[in-house]
Amino acid sequence: MVDEQTFRRDSDAALEQLKQRLIDGEDLGGYETEENNGVLNVVFDAPKAKFVFTPNTPVRQIWISALSTSFKLDWADGKFVLPKTGEELDALTERLIKEHTDDDTFEL
Repeated sequence: MVDEQTFRRDSDAALEQLKQRLIDGEDLGGYETEENNGVLNVVFDAPKAKFVFTPNTPVRQIWISALSTSFKLDWADGKFVLPKTGEELDALTERLIKEHTDDDTFEL
């Protein structure tokens, strides 16, 4: 398992990169991106919803709460990945936004 300092650095970098991509896509995605104390929120107007991205240091994962589900991404080969599907953080986020908005054309 990666040490705490390395995890914090890597998860902060991954979430910052995701935040910038989300901000760039706000106009097309119909959402607003917010950050508060290291937690990234994506707030949708229609249909109303909030996706929450949280680094979970004790277990060295990034957790996403979205679509009434918790997604737990592990650090593997230099990126955060959902073990069940193999999706990386950005690809999973894009898929979740597409599912929520029912817009297959959205790209992060």
